[in-house]
Amino acid sequence: MNDVEDGVAAQDEQAPKKKSALRENIEVFIVAALLALFIRTFIVQAFKIPSGSMKETLQIGDHILVNKFIYGVKLPFVMTTIIPIKDPQRGDIVVFKFPEDPKKDFIKRAVAVAGDTIQIIDKQVFVNGERQDHPYAEFKEKAIIPSCTDMQKSMGFDRCNKDNYGPVIVPEGKLFVMGDNRDHSYDSRFWGFVDLEVVKGKAFMIYWSWDSDDTSVRWRRIGNIIK
Repeated sequence: MNDVEDGVAAQDEQAPKKKSALRENIEVFIVAALLALFIRTFIVQAFKIPSGSMKETLQIGDHILVNKFIYGVKLPFVMTTIIPIKDPQRGDIVVFKFPEDPKKDFIKRAVAVAGDTIQIIDKQVFVNGERQDHPYAEFKEKAIIPSCTDMQKSMGFDRCNKDNYGPVIVPEGKLFVMGDNRDHSYDSRFWGFVDLEVVKGKAFMIYWSWDSDDTSVRWRRIGNIIK
């Protein structure tokens, strides 16, 4: 009996076998991939700006980082918030699933939040009766499109909402968003409100910027905080 116990003890004291270099590299890769997936899903995600709807704040070719944690922790795919933190505020630049095609991500500025009354009169934006004069908002076209007539509304014509809109109260759990390039942005004026559940996060920094027109790097934009 004693000999058996001694044999077990001696066997346990043997040095563990070393992992192969291949196995160690695979484990490191898996851990790194899981960590990157966790960060991308819950903390921060990179996006590229493909259009000019947010000019001059964001340029075509800007690569941005979006804070996905700031508005709460959401389950991936179903976009259900499990740990709420705060809702988007007026002026936040948000990335969200496009209501007309959830496979696409859109980026716009939150102009009005739940309970706000939004109205646009001849290109002038009013929130709760107060005119919004912000340096980032640009209406460059001088021509003003009149308000929609009842016939145009019944036909689903929405182009006349561009320069004249509302007044409309933003429903609970919704956002009214617009592009900073107000004359060339397809936004809430045309397709309605954004559900808070489809908001992915808040844009906060430009980490890379490439001008495809003259194939050059916009060095001065790299590292800029988005406001």
